Amino acid sequence: MTTTEIATAQDARHQPLTEADKLRQDAESAAQVRRLANHPDVIALRVEKVRTQIDVLLWVGIFLGLAFTMVNVQAFAASGSAPWSLGWVSAWLLDPMVSLVLVAVLRAEQITARYQVETGRWAHRTKWFAFLATYVMNTWKSWTHLDVAGVALHSVPPVLVFLAAETAPVLRDKLTEAVMAAAGHAFTGEADTRDQTAPAAEVAPAETPGTEEPVPTPALSPTPAPRRTTRKAKAPAKQGRKLRADYLAEARAAWTPGIEITPAWVREVCPEVSRGTSKNVADDLIAETRTAPTVLPVSVANTATTDTEEAA
Repeated sequence: MTTTEIATAQDARHQPLTEADKLRQDAESAAQVRRLANHPDVIALRVEKVRTQIDVLLWVGIFLGLAFTMVNVQAFAASGSAPWSLGWVSAWLLDPMVSLVLVAVLRAEQITARYQVETGRWAHRTKWFAFLATYVMNTWKSWTHLDVAGVALHSVPPVLVFLAAETAPVLRDKLTEAVMAAAGHAFTGEADTRDQTAPAAEVAPAETPGTEEPVPTPALSPTPAPRRTTRKAKAPAKQGRKLRADYLAEARAAWTPGIEITPAWVREVCPEVSRGTSKNVADDLIAETRTAPTVLPVSVANTATTDTEEAA
């Protein structure tokens, strides 16, 4: 009878629970809550809620910053034009044109960073050009008049938008890594449970209650050796999160002289590696290839010839 059944039976007889029974019930309830709280699906749901909050706050800050710079960019583009003239009206289109391209790139990075996919160089170049153009047009008048207060005032929104756009992919990448780390056995403790229950499940069918072991007879006839039932090899347990040294070992094994070592090449060799880790692995492998001497591969034919000569 389990502790829960004992506690239920005592409650049915209207008997007060002892302090040990209460602590035992609390321990079982706490273990169940902890097991469910560490479940990968529960953690993934929490991370998705945090991801949504971060995206909303970043987008609100970016749009407010771009809206603040619109007036200064229009004044820069319409300098010398009469109000409501064609040049004055068309100047209002300059800042939205740059902002829409910038928002398109940021929106694409929001999706690619979720799945840890690199957007490429042209996306970064487009984003940097849009930020630099917005910053120059927003602070040009203050720089020409050497207005320090104006430069500081009009530099805050573009720089803040730039930092938010550069930080957003990194945060989304780390949130994805948090979900992947939660799915590992080392975090949930599922691997230990399986290792403990597997031997018991194998031994249990061999024991039958009420049967006695056969007594070995004298050596009148050779007793046949017990046959071992062939069982299929179990699939290896799913490994947890790889370390930086594991990615470095895979990249080192795949590298050959003549291959350019870049973070993109590391991600091709190790598809599950993140962008930040791929850069560190590439730097480590470059340092190793520069310091370690290059070992030329020895062909099998030359090795066989050398062995034959030594045997002769």
